[in-house]
Amino acid sequence: MAQRDKQYDGGTIRIQYYKSMIGYSKKQKAIIKSLGITKLNQTISRPDNPSMRGIVEKIPHLLRIVE
Repeated sequence: MAQRDKQYDGGTIRIQYYKSMIGYSKKQKAIIKSLGITKLNQTISRPDNPSMRGIVEKIPHLLRIVE
């Protein structure tokens, strides 16, 4: 478990919004807005932790991690 925690220590990940949310559920649209994303193809930086990676895993068809 300690080794897994070290993987997420510090650092940031860059998340790109690459596909329009038109036609998807309100819950998925709320996730995009809660991240602070406002435009298509926008890239944001967020802390690299399990919760942030979980958010990206919820909607991989709309978001991707850019490294």
